[in-house]
Order: sequence, then C-alpha cells, then structure tokens
Amino acid sequence: MRTGVASIPLDYGTCPKWLFERMTKLSRAIIQMIVSEFGEEELLKRLSDPTWFQSFGSVLAFDWNSSGLTTTVTGAIKQGIRDLEKDLGIFMCGGKGKTSRKTPEQIMQWAYKLSFSQEQADRLVYSSKISAKVDNTAIQDGFQLYHHTFIFTRTGKWTVIQQGMNEKAGQARRYHWLSDNVKDFIEEPHIGISSDIKLKPLNLTSKESENNKKTSTELVTRGYRSLIKDLFLLREKQTRQPSLFNQNKRSKLKILEMPDDKTLPQLTGDLEFTKSKYLDKILFDLHEKEPKNFEQVLMEKGVGPMTVRALSLVSELVYGAKASYEDPARYSFTFGGKDGVPFPVNRPVYDKALDVIERGIKKSQLSRREKEKALRRFTKSF
Repeated sequence: MRTGVASIPLDYGTCPKWLFERMTKLSRAIIQMIVSEFGEEELLKRLSDPTWFQSFGSVLAFDWNSSGLTTTVTGAIKQGIRDLEKDLGIFMCGGKGKTSRKTPEQIMQWAYKLSFSQEQADRLVYSSKISAKVDNTAIQDGFQLYHHTFIFTRTGKWTVIQQGMNEKAGQARRYHWLSDNVKDFIEEPHIGISSDIKLKPLNLTSKESENNKKTSTELVTRGYRSLIKDLFLLREKQTRQPSLFNQNKRSKLKILEMPDDKTLPQLTGDLEFTKSKYLDKILFDLHEKEPKNFEQVLMEKGVGPMTVRALSLVSELVYGAKASYEDPARYSFTFGGKDGVPFPVNRPVYDKALDVIERGIKKSQLSRREKEKALRRFTKSF
C-alpha cells in the first residue's frame, strides 16, 4: 500500500459470514488491547489515520483495495465491541446506508445511558451532522456519501469515518475526522482523505476560499432581491453565450477573468442548475433565517450542494471572491512522502503507529496460529 493514499475501487460484493465472524473476533481482541495499553483516545487517533485504518483492514484479512473495507471494518469493530462499550469507554454509532441516518438517534441513546448533559449530547450530534454536510456540500467532489460512522468517548472526544461513492469513476473516497484536529468545522478540518483520483472540486474548506464563504454569507443576509438579481444576470448571460470564458470583458456584468477549464469546471454546466425552480425558494428561506456565518448557512435545512454552489459562483463571478478548486485529498498523506511532499516522513509517528497495531496483535487473546497469520498480513500491508 502506498503510504497515505489508498486506491478504493467500488466493490458491490458482500463479506462472507465466515470471514466477518473472524474479523469481528480479531478486531475485538486488538481494540481491547489498544484501549488497555494506550487508552481510548489513542484508539480514536489510530482510527482517524487513513493509513493505519487501511492497514488494520488488511490485518483483518479484508481486501486492501476495496471500498468494502471501510464499511466492513467499521461494522466488524462495532459488532466486536458490543456489550464492551462501557468497559472500553468507546461508543460507535451509524454505519452504511439507512443505518447512517440513525446516527443522531444512536448518539442520543448512548448520551442518555451515560448521563450526558443535553449540551454534551447536542454537541456530539452537531459534530456528526456537520462533518457529513461538509463532505457532501462544502466539498463538491462528485462523491456521494453513503457511509457514516461516528465514534466517541466518555470525555466527548470523537472521530468520524465516512465514505462517498462516484459510480461513474467506479471509485470510493474515504474521509477521516478527529475532534482534536478540528479547530474550525469549515476550514481544513480533516485528518485525511483517502482517494486514488485527483480532481478539481469546489473546495470551500480550503483557507483560499475564506473570502468566498464570507461573501456567500453576505449575499444571503444583505437582501433577497439583490441576490436573485445577481443570479438572474448570470442566467441571462449563460442564455446569450454558450460560455462565459473569454467573454467577460465585453459583458456589462462585472465578471472576473476566469482561469482555464483545467482549473475551473465549464461554467455553462455550472450555471445550468441555477435555473432550478427550487433554488429561489431555498434562498428566500435561507435569507429569512439570517445566518451569522457560513457554517450556519451550511447547516440550515434545505441547503445542499446546489445552493452552496450558486452562492459560491455569484461570489466569485460577480464580486471577485475566488473559491478554491484544489482537491483536499492531498491531505491524505498522514505520515508524509518520501520526496518530502507534502512534507517529510515523520518517522517517530510512523513507528508508533506500527508499534500500536503490532503490540495489539501480540497481546490479544488469540491462538498462536491466529496471531502469526495476523502479523504476516500486517507485515505485508506496509
């Protein structure tokens, strides 16, 4: 496996029962040891590490390069620690498909059992919801989320492992979050993003998109009519011209000189969705809510990729507030790269990650034969 980046082709198969039972048993043993030896927060850090997580899946004997690794490994862990949650201090919610939508409900159930305050419970639910909203809406990379796992401790620390699919590309993309790493939910919050495809998505989590987000919020709060007028002008411009490229100098509308189409998607396609009959109503409702910042804009009911993209386009084309189109998957280099890109390999961190999982196998309550098999798979995975 290449350090930090995982190729994750879509896999529509299922995990055999005999294998899943063994994965559950092995993951249970390793998780128990890690928590006993290093504590629950160390487990969160390891699970939030894209490279470690991928290697852990290999140790459990699942296909290392399959999208099913994410769903199956998290499922095996959840099943493996069942009835041990309070002893371990680790609580898992969510999963694949319909189960992912039950995450807030499951968080609240655990919060009640653990006597959390309403504020603590609400904070965890919010963290779960906004992490999903960011990866589906603030980052528009063509990967639709279908899996969301939220793992937390008694102290309120948490990690998110979620995955999206792009059926046209036949690939999946996995997003990792860790609460300790999140200083701002909408500015570079990820520990890592595993993907084998480099894209040019609208990336509003980048620091370079700060002005675009501020302008988008101002567009919503300053006046609904003014915003609709800006959208109308863009729609009219698209109707008269097949593309806005190389036309902006002649336009009465103040539109920036745009980068080439390798950096920014063709605006003809981008503007087509602004004709949606639902967009105006969503923008009106959003204006009525008077959001104070872009995070609140993002979390309002009904606001999805279409609304955010419309606001971003008006901000950039009319008011000059550029958005970033750099793929955040570059942050998936958890340990660094051999050529020093994006940063030199952090050897102590790398060695610690190896040590945690290796000691977990050796100290687990498994037969000698099972331990040897797991260690061989572990050695091959790096």
